[in-house]
Amino acid sequence: MARAPSPPADDAPHLLVVDDDLRIRELLSRYLADHGYRVTTAGNAAEARARLGAFAFDLLVLDVMMPGENGLDLAKSIRDGSEVPILMLTARAETNDRIAGLELGVDDYVPKPFEPRELLLRIGNVLRRSAGDVPEVIVSVEFGEFHFHLESGELTRGGERVRITDREREILRVLAASPGEIVPRAALTGRGSAANDRAVDVQINRLRRKIERDPTDPDYLRTVRGVGYFLAATP
Repeated sequence: MARAPSPPADDAPHLLVVDDDLRIRELLSRYLADHGYRVTTAGNAAEARARLGAFAFDLLVLDVMMPGENGLDLAKSIRDGSEVPILMLTARAETNDRIAGLELGVDDYVPKPFEPRELLLRIGNVLRRSAGDVPEVIVSVEFGEFHFHLESGELTRGGERVRITDREREILRVLAASPGEIVPRAALTGRGSAANDRAVDVQINRLRRKIERDPTDPDYLRTVRGVGYFLAATP
């Protein structure tokens, strides 16, 4: 008989999950607690303010699309008086929301629909950054003759712009945010199905044809078989 997960330790990081979807709140509360986090939830901005007044949190997970005061407005008001790390949940197509969040000082975002493992990975990365264990958020990376700016999503080669699709840009953003670190395939697909795994492999191959000298023997977009990919950036 499988052993139930141990309850989170009293000193485990305390997360506040704010989402108007009860199903998502319950899913994330169980999943994150099973992975060692203390979790408190709120269904809207008003409830979140009450929780923030009662507890100290190590990280906030805020949904952008909520009735009444949305997640971006809530994040702005929190940022006016607090440096608590904030991770936003955004609709996949809403690039403007992601940019607005970064301008407000949000630490990271995860597009919906998302794979819980990706959220877990992002939460761990944000907490490590806030503790000073890893460098600050990367603005741009270089690999060979190429330069990629994460916020604008612009890829250049020797100063000349390289045309890439929106999907290729998203994949490159995720890889460039942690250069040299293995990124699980789930963090690039947003879902765990085999079909999506194959889809991301196709996108990686297309991107390789644009940046690699030999796409069959890549220098930059490298595969870790059975795990994912990493971007070999120039030191």
